[in-house]
Amino acid sequence: MGLRHAGAPAIMTVSNAPPSSRRGLHVITWGCQMNVYDSARMSDVLRPLGYQPVDLPDSADMIILNTCHIRDKAAEKVFSELGRLRKIKEARKENGEQTIIAVAGCVAQAEGQEILTRAPYVDIVLGPQTYHRLPEMVARAARAGGAVIDTEFPAEQKFDFLPDTAAPQTPGNYTAFLTIQEGCDKFCSFCVVPYTRGAESSRSVTSVLAEAKRMADSGVREICLLGQNVNAYHGEGPDGQVWTLARLAATLADIAGILRIRYMTSHPRDMDDSLITAHRDLPALMPFLHLPVQAGSDRILQAMNRGHTADDYRDIVRRLREVRPDLALSSDFIVGHPGETDEDFEATMQLVRDVRFALAYSFKYSQRPGTPAAGAPFQVPEDVKDTRLQALQALLREQQDAFNDTLVGQTIPVLFTGEGRKPGQITGRSPWLQPVHVSGPRHLIGQELPVRITERLTNSLGGILVEETVYA
Repeated sequence: MGLRHAGAPAIMTVSNAPPSSRRGLHVITWGCQMNVYDSARMSDVLRPLGYQPVDLPDSADMIILNTCHIRDKAAEKVFSELGRLRKIKEARKENGEQTIIAVAGCVAQAEGQEILTRAPYVDIVLGPQTYHRLPEMVARAARAGGAVIDTEFPAEQKFDFLPDTAAPQTPGNYTAFLTIQEGCDKFCSFCVVPYTRGAESSRSVTSVLAEAKRMADSGVREICLLGQNVNAYHGEGPDGQVWTLARLAATLADIAGILRIRYMTSHPRDMDDSLITAHRDLPALMPFLHLPVQAGSDRILQAMNRGHTADDYRDIVRRLREVRPDLALSSDFIVGHPGETDEDFEATMQLVRDVRFALAYSFKYSQRPGTPAAGAPFQVPEDVKDTRLQALQALLREQQDAFNDTLVGQTIPVLFTGEGRKPGQITGRSPWLQPVHVSGPRHLIGQELPVRITERLTNSLGGILVEETVYA
């Protein structure tokens, strides 16, 4: 858990295939930013087969449902969506058109054969480690006329087999995600990631830098490095040495055009000295860190198998703020883990009061089949979880508003990324990820400019451009 969850966009690619061989591809993405990245790369590997994006599944020759297993009843939601896609497939078949349905991602990895048993009209089931083999799976499904399943954890890294020239970023995209690490060796009691994403593995430095360079050349100005435990990054460098995340970030900051670097999601156990020092020495490394703690009770942290104490977390925060006083934190919290008492919950509330967060994500514990906590005794009643979650979220909201209030009257750099909802308005991101809205011309989009913050809105900030010359 940790990577923030996205909606369900259709991922767009550009096809180089002749018009006669073009096929429609519609990708539905559920889950975190890593799934968004994976969807884009699946589109990349299918592009040589003639697949190009279509906005609606009704006109797609292939539909990929890229799934997430983090949320409650994830598998049932997948089967519900597949029922809708089945109707589309049958309607197209009546018109003499073929539709390939593929289920990818973490639910595919966890459910495997069960998907084909309950939804035999699905053509391909593939885990998150095998999407580089999609073209082969498509060919096998077409030749054999039956379902293909590939949920193994291959010996090779999928990143070594992806196209060197991915589809360019969509024009006007000034921020982008870049996956550099996958998998997890931590085995937290509540989490399915080690079972669906496999062991920790890191991309080579050369591969990461090449993709970051392509992003910068296409206009991206802010890159967010992704991984289940991104600060456990240990990729092989061109010098034959193992590089840390800190060293990688320093090299990425030297790429022309890259103004900002972020990373998520981190684990406290991997927050080493070099990375803390990087927050002092790298201006491009944004002063905003997502560092999940999950709970503030040592007893519950031990039950969660987190491998750190509440005071360990406080010490990391103290060291980070010593080297970067303007650093703000976001985090993840789970309330109602099996065995959590009122005293344990109060310890979490005290940690929140001590650390103070600019943003946080909080959830009720929900059982994940196959995880240690799912069968643990002393499951917390739902009404108790609800009460605790409401209290925690109220405190976190108070802290978020208080942090945003501190920015009113300050002048901060804002990277403008698009037009606002109101005529004549443009919007961008602060260093701490808040949306910022100002009045200004469209040609400023893509630039980082100073803005004086004038108001705190519910989930964003309002301001004015500092220099009149930017209108020139």
